[in-house]
Amino acid sequence: MTISANEVKKRGVSVFEKLLSKFDELVISVRGKEKYVVLNIERYREFRAKELDIAYMEAMQDIEKGDYKVQSAKEHIDDLKKMLAE
Repeated sequence: MTISANEVKKRGVSVFEKLLSKFDELVISVRGKEKYVVLNIERYREFRAKELDIAYMEAMQDIEKGDYKVQSAKEHIDDLKKMLAE
């Protein structure tokens, strides 16, 4: 279900409760373009848990392949700073 940002402005956030009782998610459009998604908190937590499961599985695959490095926290922060500077 897609609703416009103007509709949300007119009706307030109470529109979410009514529509989320009928639809799994709401897409909010701004000037005709889809911009945001609203989910109820339970559905969000399901998505987040699945996302974390996938990240864990990918990390385990990297470890199995030997695709990782051991470094101190300072070395890791220095590497992150270099990446951000590029």
